Amino acid sequence: MRKQVRISLIGAGYVGLTTAVGFSKKGFKTILMDIDKEKVERINSGESPIYEPGLREMLKELRREGNIEATTNLDYAVSESEITFICVPTPSRRNGDTDLRYIEDSSKAIGKALRLKEHYHVVAVKSTVPPETTERVVIPNLEEGSGKKAGPGFGVCMNPEFLREGSALEDFLNPDRIVIGELDPRSGETLAFLYRGFAAPVLRTSLKVAEMIKYASNSFLAMKITYANEIGNICKKLGIDAYEVMKGVGLDSRISPHFLRAGIGFGGSCFPKDVLALVSKAEKLGYNASLLKEVINVNSRQPYRMIDLLKKRIGSLKGKRIAVLGLAFKPETDDVRESPALRIVSELIRQGAGVVAYDPKAMFNFRKAFPKIGYAESAKEALKGADACLVVTEWREFRDLTDDDFSAMRGSVIIEGRRALDPKKVDGFEGVCW
Repeated sequence: MRKQVRISLIGAGYVGLTTAVGFSKKGFKTILMDIDKEKVERINSGESPIYEPGLREMLKELRREGNIEATTNLDYAVSESEITFICVPTPSRRNGDTDLRYIEDSSKAIGKALRLKEHYHVVAVKSTVPPETTERVVIPNLEEGSGKKAGPGFGVCMNPEFLREGSALEDFLNPDRIVIGELDPRSGETLAFLYRGFAAPVLRTSLKVAEMIKYASNSFLAMKITYANEIGNICKKLGIDAYEVMKGVGLDSRISPHFLRAGIGFGGSCFPKDVLALVSKAEKLGYNASLLKEVINVNSRQPYRMIDLLKKRIGSLKGKRIAVLGLAFKPETDDVRESPALRIVSELIRQGAGVVAYDPKAMFNFRKAFPKIGYAESAKEALKGADACLVVTEWREFRDLTDDDFSAMRGSVIIEGRRALDPKKVDGFEGVCW
């Protein structure tokens, strides 16, 4: 294989765009394909369609160097590359199953594009898909469209991503591990070539195992967060600080301090849907994944603890003005998918409260779900005249808020869901789990 391998990626969401920029930074020519013409035009102008720290600046640099381009033409993307990554969405259906329609569509289209190629080509699934999907869905579609046999005709890999929104680019460039599920050694060797310059252990395994590693990892982290929240709920009743408790727990090297921050639950595009998908897959296999089901149940209840605490402090919410600080599911992202703020704001509205919200990056996306609530240009503006404040996302700028800022409120009730405020600067706030 020649040194300068060209890469194409189907889907320009968080995973596709970050992966394209990351590989381009490593010196590979990349072509990013998406059906959204506006998104493609923004990328080609050097503008990132999503907020991710450092992504916009690096994309501009790489566009100037000519190392990355975007297109709406899938045939062009495949024909001008040697390796194609599938990075399309895999959302949840209402019953918890994974919606594979984008995987179906993209694998069929890639198969047709491969029919015209004479040279060996590897298709790598990077989208999160249930175990057996690559074998039972992707490969049959590729074979039917191309008229070739997987293995001798083209390579297939499953290469799960382990990117955290808010630090996705850093996670890609400095991973803690690289997992390559391979149909055969040639497929795996071809993909492993891309990762030669990464300082991380590479695990070569089967397609099915690679798919399961992704689900098992995300489900474990979701379970760890939920465990911290359950302990936090008990700590709240005992009148002790869950963060002090978890500091002691996290010092155990077998556990580590990561993902032990008690609060109002996890959200985002990965943990909720991946836990649901694994539960659904287990049920199809005849197994009742009761532990994972309870992770989902506890997490769905956790945001409402903010509402319960609020009502204990101010009574009926009808007609009250509530400031909500933070709408993204975590800081350093504009993603509001499955954000606890969605449940919290919905319940505030249901109980008759008026909501004024502020988030440094996520208000545009949140407004799509709640166009009629108030939106402020700053945290200080949101606090003016509020009867109470709920802090939902731990943005760094909230740590700079002081008692003077909160003095603009009409009331004095502040409920903390993420340990964002600095107790040295703000007095009298109450935490969900402390």
